[in-house]
Amino acid sequence: MNRRAHKFAPSVVRFRNCAAVSLALSAAFLLTSCSSSDDTNEKPDTSPAAVSPTATASADPKETAKKEAIAAYEAYWKEMEKLYSDPAGKSAHLDRYAASAALENAEADAGRAYKGGNILIGDVTVADSTVTKADVTGKIPNVTLSNCLDISKWETVDAKTKKPADLPDNRLLKYLLVSTVEKYPEGWRVTRDEPQGKAC
Repeated sequence: MNRRAHKFAPSVVRFRNCAAVSLALSAAFLLTSCSSSDDTNEKPDTSPAAVSPTATASADPKETAKKEAIAAYEAYWKEMEKLYSDPAGKSAHLDRYAASAALENAEADAGRAYKGGNILIGDVTVADSTVTKADVTGKIPNVTLSNCLDISKWETVDAKTKKPADLPDNRLLKYLLVSTVEKYPEGWRVTRDEPQGKAC
């Protein structure tokens, strides 16, 4: 049986995207190096093995940027879960992972849900994050991502009763997003997060 669409559903569906992986930006690109020395009376070892630590410093900047951008995007969606579930707005720190249009749109959309007496609870999942573009040489390094968002376990409910809200039966629960992540002095920030209206 079709249920009546809730008046806030379009805005909620637009930004209900997912990230189910816990992140650590420092772990995004781990370099390993080995060194050993024995204190003996022999001459210092000048073989290639002795100077190899300098060679490990040459990590690929573009690959590092890709991994850090994906990690930041996943952290962004963890904060989105907190933002939409807390009308008081005290538990989320979305500005640590978002800026510009992405931050403004998310906060405005969450505000509309609150005014309608709703919150969102549960989990969202980001899957198949793929880098489609990466620029690490420009004034603002940036990465463009294609993501599949699964919101099937992220439920809109009445803030007081926790009763599920009426939403369209034919709404997309897994859909494609194209996102821009930029590197600010403070770290990577999602600046655009745009649903493409396509299932994935």
